[in-house]
Parts: sequence; C-alpha cells; structure tokens
Amino acid sequence: MNRFSKPDLLKRIFNGSTLSVLVFVVVIAAFILGITMVSESSLTDDRTLLEKAITRDIVHCYAVEGVYPPSLSYIESRYGLTYDHSKYLVSYESIGSNIMPSVMIIEK
Repeated sequence: MNRFSKPDLLKRIFNGSTLSVLVFVVVIAAFILGITMVSESSLTDDRTLLEKAITRDIVHCYAVEGVYPPSLSYIESRYGLTYDHSKYLVSYESIGSNIMPSVMIIEK
C-alpha cells in the first residue's frame, strides 16, 4: 500500500486503539451487569435467611417453652433474633399459644 491510497473503512474503524477501547468497554459492561445480578441474588438470599431464622426461633421457643412466642420482640429479646429493621418489615401475627404464628417479610 502506498501513501496516497486510502485504507479500508473497516481497517480505519477497527485499528488497534479503537478495538482495544471497544473490548475494554464490553468487559466493563459485563462486569457491571454481573455485579448487579449478584447483588439482586444476595437480597433474595438475605430475605430467605431471615425467614428461616424466624421460623427456627419460633419452633425452638415452642420446643423449649411449650407455647409459641407471643410477639416478634419476644423472640428478639429471648432468642437473640437480629435483623435490619430499616431494610425489612416483619408482620408477625400470633393466633394462639398452640397455633404457629403467621410471619410475612416485606422488603422496604
């Protein structure tokens, strides 16, 4: 190729520096997408773990005391349940001392 001929359009667009910038942008976009998917999965796992912890403490209380706990604060004070109150709203409805309470967890 001499200096007076024009290079191919594709060669001008995809020269070494342009191609490396394009690959870099694609890798960064894939990384950000991956982090977003992992964080959404983590939130779901946190909610599931909280639900399992509450159920475990309810059953433990029933096994030890012979009655289901009357409130969520009772479980927190006596069985050490902790969770992020600013992140989750927990609805705890105790129907009676011998009927398992209804628990619903809502993300704020």
